[in-house]
Amino acid sequence: MRLSRRGKILLRAAVALALAFIYIPLLVIVVEAFNSSRILKWPPPGFTFSWFGKAFESDSAREALVTSIEAGVVAMLIAITLGTLIALAVGRRRFFGRDTISFLVVLPIALPGIVTGVALSNTFTQVLGISLSLMTVIVGHATFCIVVVYNNVVARLRRTSGSFEEASADLGADPWQTFRWVTFPSLRSALGAGALLAFALSFDEIIVTNFTIGAGEETLPIWIYHNLFRPKELPVVPAVAVILIILSIIPVYLAHRLSSDDAGLTPGRGGGAAPTAAPAAIAEAEATAAH
Repeated sequence: MRLSRRGKILLRAAVALALAFIYIPLLVIVVEAFNSSRILKWPPPGFTFSWFGKAFESDSAREALVTSIEAGVVAMLIAITLGTLIALAVGRRRFFGRDTISFLVVLPIALPGIVTGVALSNTFTQVLGISLSLMTVIVGHATFCIVVVYNNVVARLRRTSGSFEEASADLGADPWQTFRWVTFPSLRSALGAGALLAFALSFDEIIVTNFTIGAGEETLPIWIYHNLFRPKELPVVPAVAVILIILSIIPVYLAHRLSSDDAGLTPGRGGGAAPTAAPAAIAEAEATAAH
């Protein structure tokens, strides 16, 4: 569709307005990170890099960062395992209630975080009698991290023809060999993107974390929230926030690159997409089965 000159101008203006709406608040916090005053005020009276040094020197901030990374990595691994298994069941099998299961898997990411947090906290402490700790945080994060992995894998499965998997089975490969040589290569980039997004989602989470974390433990977002009300640490908070933004951008950018990389896909039967390496993988499966 070709737009008129006026339409192009309006479209560009709308895009610029949307980007400004999203990123101007982030720009404000970045500028405040270099504020030379101990009081957050706008505009800053001067600029300094000293707060970043104090952020790296803060033991509590470093411990919170390590806790966030631990929670994010473990929640990501749980999400990859469960999300992939559910996606393979829904994407490659036909059974009664399949759509309902798909809906129930996606639902947690749409629920208000405070509802999920209260539900998890009550379940852990009152029903199961489990004390809140880092593990309860990980379980809480995994409930919604599964969604991003599931969505990525299901989307790839819908674009990938199942004919190569059928051919692999016909040639004598068992289900594990078919998954290893045919299914997994076609899902590799989708799994990578889903894993990175799951880690980023867990790393930034604060609402569910606030209800499921144990006493004396802090993730980096929780550390930022608590120190907003401590005058001594207040100037360091924007610097830590900028570091958090940078650490969050990296996995999201890599996930975006993986999601947009379709170089390894070619059209398959039924209009889907199939991995170009699949024929070689099937040949390898056939040779292995022959032995």
